[in-house]
Amino acid sequence: MNQILRTYEDKLIKSGLAEAGAPLLGCLDADLEWNRTDPDFAVFEAIFERLNINSLIFSRPAEPYRSIIDYLAETSNGIITPQDCETRMFLHDLPVSFQFLPDEITSILKKRKSVIIPGRGIITCGMVGMEQAYVTYASVCFACFIKFFSDFLWDAKKGNADQRKRKLFDGVVKQLDPPASFHGSLIKGPFNSADRVCEAIQEAGRLTVEHRLVDSYFGNISFCHSRTLYISQTGSSLDDLKECIDPCPLDGSSCVPITASSELPAHLKIVQTTGYRAILHGHPKFSVILSMDCDIENCKCRGACHLKCPHDRSVRGIPIVSGEVGSGPHSLCNTVPGAIRSEPGVIVYGHGVFTAGTTDFNRPFKNLIEIENNCREEYFDRIR
Repeated sequence: MNQILRTYEDKLIKSGLAEAGAPLLGCLDADLEWNRTDPDFAVFEAIFERLNINSLIFSRPAEPYRSIIDYLAETSNGIITPQDCETRMFLHDLPVSFQFLPDEITSILKKRKSVIIPGRGIITCGMVGMEQAYVTYASVCFACFIKFFSDFLWDAKKGNADQRKRKLFDGVVKQLDPPASFHGSLIKGPFNSADRVCEAIQEAGRLTVEHRLVDSYFGNISFCHSRTLYISQTGSSLDDLKECIDPCPLDGSSCVPITASSELPAHLKIVQTTGYRAILHGHPKFSVILSMDCDIENCKCRGACHLKCPHDRSVRGIPIVSGEVGSGPHSLCNTVPGAIRSEPGVIVYGHGVFTAGTTDFNRPFKNLIEIENNCREEYFDRIR
C-alpha cells in the first residue's frame, strides 16, 4: 500500500476519528491508488474525474462523532453551521447530501471542503495532498462535537431539549474519552541551546496531540531563547514538528516569520510584555464549548462575540477573551497578553486555550489539561 495512505489511515484511527477498517483513502499521482477495495469505487472515481483533486477520504466516524454527526445531518436543512473559530475561518459551514450520487457530491465539493452523507460518513478531499483531506475530516468531527454539546447546553438551560436529543446526549456522554491526565514530566529548563529548545517544543506538541487537546493540526507552540522566538510553522502538525519550527528574531531582522504560525503576533506580544517564554495553544473541546456559553440574549455584540465581547467572562477563574488571528484591532495579540499575565491561562471565544510558562513546557502543558478538565466539570454542572 502507498505509504501516504497507510500513514493517514493510521492517523485517523489513532486519533479516535475512525475505526479500524473504516477509512477509504484515495491518492492520485501517476495512477489512482486506494488503501482498500470498496463497493462504491465508481462514485469516488467519478469524483476524482470531475474535480481538480489528488486525495480523498471517505469514512464513517468513530463514536461518539458518528452519532453526533448523523443527528446533526438528519435534523439539518442540508447545512450544519457550527460557530467555532476554525469553522468560521476554514470551513464556513458543513454541507449535507442526502443522496450518495457523484453529481450531488461533486457539486458540493466544488464549493466546500467536505460533504456529510447521513448514515454513511464524511467525504473530504485535497488539491495538494492527503494532509488537506485529513485536516478537513478532523475539523468536521471537531466542529460537530462542539456544535452538538453547545446546542444541548443551550436547550437544557432553556428547558427545550426533547426526549430524542436527551437520549442521544446520554449515549454520547457514555462514549466520551476519560478526562486527560498526565503524571510525568516534560523536558526541564532552562535550555542552553536552540536544539534543546526545539526538542522541548516537539515533545510538548506531541503530548498535546496524544492527549487530544487539539483538533487536526490546529494549535501552536513557541519558546523564546536568546532573543529569538522558536515557533511552530503555519499548517504544521503538532505531533510532527521536526523541521517545522521557525526561528523568529524578536528584532524582526529575518523573513522567516513568513512561514511561522499565523498566531505569531500573539506569541510575540506575550513574550514581550509578560516575561513568559514558553507558550502553548491548544483547542480542547469543553473549553471551546464553554467559551461560547453566554446567557446575555440582547447583547449589542451578539453575532460578533468572537471579535469584540464587551463583557468580563470567565470559567472557574480562567478569563475568556475575544479576538481573531492576526494583528488587526480585534486580534489576539491585543486581548490575550494582558489577560494571561497573572492567570494560569486564557480561553479565547470559540477558539481554544493559551497557557504559558517561564522556563519550560511543564507548567503550560499541565495547566492546559487542568483548564480543560475544569471546563468539562463545569459543563456538566451547568447541565444539571
